[in-house]
Amino acid sequence: MLTHLTIALDMMGGDYGPRSSIPAAVSAVNKHANLTLLLCGSEKLIRERLSDLDSLNHPRLIIKHCSEVVTNSCEPASALRNKKSSSMRVALELVKSGEAQACVSAGNTGALFFMAHYVLKMLPGIKRPALISAVPTEKKQPVYLLDLGANVHCDAETLFQFGVMGSIVAGQAQNIDKPKVCLLNIGSEEIKGHDTIKQAAQMMKATPQINYQGYCEGSDMFSGKADVIVCEGFVGNVALKTCEGIAKLIMYKFTKALKKHVFYRLLALALRPIIKKLYKRVNPDQYNGASLVGLRGIVVKSHGNASNKAFLAAIEEASREVERCIPEKIQATFAQITAKPEHSSSSLEN
Repeated sequence: MLTHLTIALDMMGGDYGPRSSIPAAVSAVNKHANLTLLLCGSEKLIRERLSDLDSLNHPRLIIKHCSEVVTNSCEPASALRNKKSSSMRVALELVKSGEAQACVSAGNTGALFFMAHYVLKMLPGIKRPALISAVPTEKKQPVYLLDLGANVHCDAETLFQFGVMGSIVAGQAQNIDKPKVCLLNIGSEEIKGHDTIKQAAQMMKATPQINYQGYCEGSDMFSGKADVIVCEGFVGNVALKTCEGIAKLIMYKFTKALKKHVFYRLLALALRPIIKKLYKRVNPDQYNGASLVGLRGIVVKSHGNASNKAFLAAIEEASREVERCIPEKIQATFAQITAKPEHSSSSLEN
């Protein structure tokens, strides 16, 4: 375990900005004695919020004033060109310089992707970064889903690389030697899917570093069949947000049903411990923090509408990735794969 961690936070990103990120930052340093946070954003707003929480002079909360903000409506290319003094850009530059070991932002996903790609660069041999996050399953262990929207369209080699990176992240997070990897498809039969999916499947089959288990369907996502599920960013983003919508619908229907009859309310009181335990398992806040893997640094993307608790979860996810040395392990694995031509993705593609 590292003796000390330093993480840069984009305090201005997301729907709530400092209203969410400041309480989360205060909670994080109070909870973790080895953590220092670099707060990137408007010094005036940050100082005001810290003062409200009696944490203005906390020695492990260091303000880095930024004069610009990347808004949710800002075009990624424009943000990259014109927002060099933004809280998002400064947080990434702190990672590049080595002053911080990771960055967390709830800001514009497209802008974060472009900026992180430009500032931090890709690890050797990796084509594109991918967003990966844990999703709850029927079993104790979650499944890691990627890509969640960083890359709308992917070729076979990119999907193959996602499989390798996802396997490393899941293996380190769950202490699994050979995480089970599946490709998300319209059917489990080998004849299903388009050529890109089929080519990626062949690459994974031929690579011993991947414990490839074949195709899985959307209905398999929560079954625990796989430890890692690989898909294009368009598919992954839609799948994840659909799951979140279904979870909210179930909670809404459940709450509405409880209000209809006094018997249901009494029953709910009796079942309260079970309900709380179940909600804790599926509460999306604890899974907040999608990692942008494949870069020469650690970047964690928080939900734009993250609560204080959810933003804290993203900070803690960044801390865990620093301790697990995820970029270094991804680089080492790709070096191992490309050192053997018979297993390299390029030779498999030809």
